Amino acid sequence: MVEFLQQTINGLVMGSSYVLTALGLTLIFGMLDMLNFAHGELLMAGAFIATTLVEVFHVSYLVAIPVSMLVVAILGVIMHRLAFHPLRNSERVNLLVSSLGVSIILQNAVQLIWGPDPRNLPSPFTNLQISFGGLGINQQRLFVVLVSILLIILLYYVIQKSKIGIAMRACAFDMDVAKLMGIKANNIIMFTFAIGASLAASAGTLLAPIFSVYPTMGVMATVKAFVVVLMGGVGNITGAIAGGFILGLVETYAAGYWSSEYKDVIAFVIMILVLLLKPAGLFGKQVQEKV
Repeated sequence: MVEFLQQTINGLVMGSSYVLTALGLTLIFGMLDMLNFAHGELLMAGAFIATTLVEVFHVSYLVAIPVSMLVVAILGVIMHRLAFHPLRNSERVNLLVSSLGVSIILQNAVQLIWGPDPRNLPSPFTNLQISFGGLGINQQRLFVVLVSILLIILLYYVIQKSKIGIAMRACAFDMDVAKLMGIKANNIIMFTFAIGASLAASAGTLLAPIFSVYPTMGVMATVKAFVVVLMGGVGNITGAIAGGFILGLVETYAAGYWSSEYKDVIAFVIMILVLLLKPAGLFGKQVQEKV
């Protein structure tokens, strides 16, 4: 039982990072009908920025998290303006190719600035343990889950209750009608990119003290986020939240009770099964194509 609870906590940690990354991806897809394959590189950039702030400038880890989120949010807006906005009226495949190009550029830029060697982000919670009924919980992992839940609740409130959230949902539903209603769609799109980028950066900074930080870490993060988006239903915020935690728990249970070598394979198996059995996602609805 103790081992099961330990694996569950580890699964929630991984699931939290998947949710934060996938939420940004699904927000952007819902807005522009495109998958941003450079999204994982924003997670990587957030981790490297936080590491630099802590190691070089001796900034507190708790301060480095929001600072890196802000910097990467600005990077997300720049990415949109330079790589996606000029292609807004072109075929969606052009946006896809552009995002792949941005991904390669960011990976190589990080290698030029920080080098290819893995790094670790110091955290005041890394070496602290909480013991409860024979269960040992690392405080950094608990911190990841708590902060992730807080960010998820905050995002959900913004989207459902705030004026800008209503505008985001209107643009995602029908961009042309939203423009006719006086909504400044370009500003909403930039805000969406900023939110999505900052969420990805938060996932990177939260996981960096647990795992190594390296230039290609965003590749698998993008793949996992893509799987979560498919699981939950493309553009479905609630589905992305549920799908992220489900994937994190399934992977962790598989690694703990079967073999860690097949942990990443589980994600692809789930993706194939969802596409075969429920193409609209576990929480999505099949929508009839407009003609």
